[in-house]
This record gives sequence, structure tokens and C-alpha cells, in this order.
Amino acid sequence: MREFGIIGYPLGHSFSARYFSEKFAREHIDARFEMYPLHSISELEPLLGRVPFAGMNVTQPYKVAVMEYLDSLDETAREIGAVNVIRFHQGRRIGYNTDCLGFIQSIRPALRPSDRHALVLGTGGAAKAVTYALRTLGLTTEPVSRDASRGLPYERLTADIMAAHTVVVNCTPLGMYPATEACPPIPYEHLTEQHLLFDCIYNPEETLFLRRGAAQGCRTMNGMGMLYGQAEAAWEIWNKE
Repeated sequence: MREFGIIGYPLGHSFSARYFSEKFAREHIDARFEMYPLHSISELEPLLGRVPFAGMNVTQPYKVAVMEYLDSLDETAREIGAVNVIRFHQGRRIGYNTDCLGFIQSIRPALRPSDRHALVLGTGGAAKAVTYALRTLGLTTEPVSRDASRGLPYERLTADIMAAHTVVVNCTPLGMYPATEACPPIPYEHLTEQHLLFDCIYNPEETLFLRRGAAQGCRTMNGMGMLYGQAEAAWEIWNKE
């Protein structure tokens, strides 16, 4: 039986184990997928010594830190600076980023020609992949962060800035189950029907961020399509020759 899993903390929000377990059962694949909540990335090495993994997913908050434990990086993962998939092949640990592909596949049909500038909320591993993807799609991006040294502070989001950036992507965990009444502190009153709000969170299906955007007439999308896209891309990586 081939062993797969996901590391991160916490993992109560993760659908990966269910997604792959159902896939394995449906397609009669002799494999198992387990969740491994790690309190620290330093717990990874002992885990790898215990379990003979064929592949692994990586989620918050370890998409950047995990790179120190890998032997090499795929070119896209290297450019993004974050990893969400590890392939174990011929004794080597190889890092990939499929978040980028999953995000592109999900958001591309919803984009309008007028969507030229985007605000990316957060600066972690998911934000790195989203920023890379948006630029690949031809949009300019502006990072937004509570840390002024890493991006535009939330309190500096004026009506003009919001009007100019018609795509807003939440790459923070704010609003994720179980703390579903939280949301990024953007000025929602400046959102209009011209805006597209994308939340990388998929549990719950409609976050407070998306609800507040919908109340302003925005187009809204959650991260479920991104999840499916990145998961299938990960499966292809784990099974390539």
C-alpha cells in the first residue's frame, strides 16, 4: 500500500484526506492518505523516518519552511518560493507548487477584461502562489499585510485603491473553520459589482469575507475549485515516471 499524507497545523479544516481517500476507494487504488498535524516543522524529519511516503501535501503554515527539508525544487516552486506538494522519488525529496495551477484554473473563467489589478491579502505561502498566478494571467498585484514592511497596511486601503483593484484575493486563514466570524479588515463599503472576491478558504463554503462582498454586489468565489485543481495536479506529479 502506498502512503500519502498532509502536514500543517491545524488540519481540522483540511479536505485533502477525505478527497484522496474517496478517490482511492472510487478508483480502486491501493493507497492510504492520512493527516499529520505538526506543531513544529522540526517534527517532519522524525515523521519521514517512520512513514515510507510516496507523496505529501503541505499546507499552512509550512509551505515556505518545508523547503529546507527538500533535496530539490521544481522550477515553478522555486520561482514562487513556496511548496505544497512533495514527491519522494529514488530517495530524493522534490518540492512542487500546484496551488498556482489550481488557482489559475479556478479564477480564469471569472475574470473580465477590466480585471487588471489585484489586491493579495496575506504574504504567506498561498499568497506567493496566488501572486505568481495572477501575474501569469497578466494582472498586476499589490500585497496587503498587517506588517507594513511586507505589504500595504489594511488601514491604507482607500476608496481609490479599492476602485483600482477589482480583484481581491484572501490568502489569510481569517474566516476559516472554526473561527468563521472573522474576516480580513478591508473597507467593504468601497466594494462594488465591479469587484471579484476570491477566498482561498473552502471551509466554510461561504466565508464572512465572501458574504460581505456579495452584500455589495461583488462576484465571489471560494477555494474549492482551487483545491480540486491542485489535488489532481499533485496526483499526476506523484505518479509520473
